[in-house]
Amino acid sequence: MKENKKENKKVEDSLTEQVYIILPQHVNGYNRLFGGILMEWMDMLAGIVGRRHSGKSVVTAGVDTLNFKAGAEIDDMVVLVGKVTHTGSTSIEVRVDAYIECRDGMRHSINRAYFVMVAIDANGNPVKVPGLELVTESDKAEWTGGDKRYLLRKQRRLEGY
Repeated sequence: MKENKKENKKVEDSLTEQVYIILPQHVNGYNRLFGGILMEWMDMLAGIVGRRHSGKSVVTAGVDTLNFKAGAEIDDMVVLVGKVTHTGSTSIEVRVDAYIECRDGMRHSINRAYFVMVAIDANGNPVKVPGLELVTESDKAEWTGGDKRYLLRKQRRLEGY
């Protein structure tokens, strides 16, 4: 975490929620949401969160731990929630949770992924991003997890993954 508080932003500063209703064009032959459609929606939300945090254009550098926990069907309401969990010099880790929201407002988790977004300038070169001010215990726990995921990603690169 960066010490200069003027450059830091809070998790809530870029927290973003998006809602979709699953339509026939979003499903496969079993009338279940295509995984690729959900991944596209999640990637777009991660980009919005990264852009809000950095104030710059961002590109997706990687996706970790994309877990399909449950399916979704036509007319289901899918809610995506994205937040910054970790920052590097030019990168922003964004957690995106996907839920099905029932008509009574209850949400059931169907997916979670961690996206690594890199802020870029007009020439496509990486640029520095604000640090993250950790306010809550949840923020601190996510940061610790982000440290571990960073080391795992680094190790995978060294191993050629």
